[in-house]
Amino acid sequence: MTTPTPAGSAEAARAADRPRRLHSDSGLPDRLFRGTARAGGGLVLAVMLLVGGFLLYQAWQALRRAGFSFLTTAQWDPDAGHFGIAAVLTGTILIALVAVVFAVPLATGTALYISEYAPQRLRRTLVSVIDLMAAVPSVVYGLWGLFFLQGKVIGLARWLSTYFGWFPPFKVDGADPHDPLATATVYTASTFVAGMVVAMMVTPIICSIMREVFSQAPVGEREGAFALGATRWGMVRAVVLPFGAGGMIGGTMLGLGRALGETIGVYLVISPVFAVQWHVLQSGTSSVSSLIALRYGEASSFGMSALMAAGLALFLMTLVVNFAASSIVARSRSGATAE
Repeated sequence: MTTPTPAGSAEAARAADRPRRLHSDSGLPDRLFRGTARAGGGLVLAVMLLVGGFLLYQAWQALRRAGFSFLTTAQWDPDAGHFGIAAVLTGTILIALVAVVFAVPLATGTALYISEYAPQRLRRTLVSVIDLMAAVPSVVYGLWGLFFLQGKVIGLARWLSTYFGWFPPFKVDGADPHDPLATATVYTASTFVAGMVVAMMVTPIICSIMREVFSQAPVGEREGAFALGATRWGMVRAVVLPFGAGGMIGGTMLGLGRALGETIGVYLVISPVFAVQWHVLQSGTSSVSSLIALRYGEASSFGMSALMAAGLALFLMTLVVNFAASSIVARSRSGATAE
């Protein structure tokens, strides 16, 4: 038996002081779950890439011919070589912005009432009703907007045009605000009406996200605000709203992403025009999704490629908005708490 040398002893001591890597066997169920989760995430990413690749492949013929003018041309006549999405892209953005303007205050007030003020029994009922609103088909909202809402908002549109017509988006060409017998058709089938219809569709989505964010506000901070003498509204203003600010922005942007791609509800309400229409109260507008629904059945081979290019632009725009919303939610206090 050999006696270890001092050098060998020092080396053994250093080896003993080294941190060892710990290996834990999580078991077969955990490994299966981890593999399934990774496969699901990878499948979603693969489907998105395949959708984008398919749209790019189908749209390449039209994009190659149109070039950058595809984004700046308002006309839509692919077979004559004059086509672009400037008009429909403008209409899409304006409809989505009008929808957000109406949906965000309504969703915020509803979410605050459910999470902070409503009794427990009424809270469950309201949550169920809002979730059911999100499941209503868009064609139902479109029919409601066409036959009921449109006639009810003509007075509001006329009032806005009369007193705020100096603001360019509220100006209506061909309308005489001083003539009570003037035709009201100039106020129908407008961006304003379509935006209100879309607002009813996206409000449940925005409200659900805000409600979840508000409910995660720290209990200690809530009780601390009450202990300092704050009223319930003071607590909401000082604790709940600052905590949920990131979630509110993210929920709004997710609702905006849904509004950008709405098709049937908008298609039933609007009167399509292929010109850049900045006047939100005036009859006539268009959107990328309604353009595809309108021209799909009669499109030639090249026209189909142009429609695919329009769909690709809408796909990329919606993707950017949704990724931005997810990033904002993840960086907020509520997103950090949820993780």
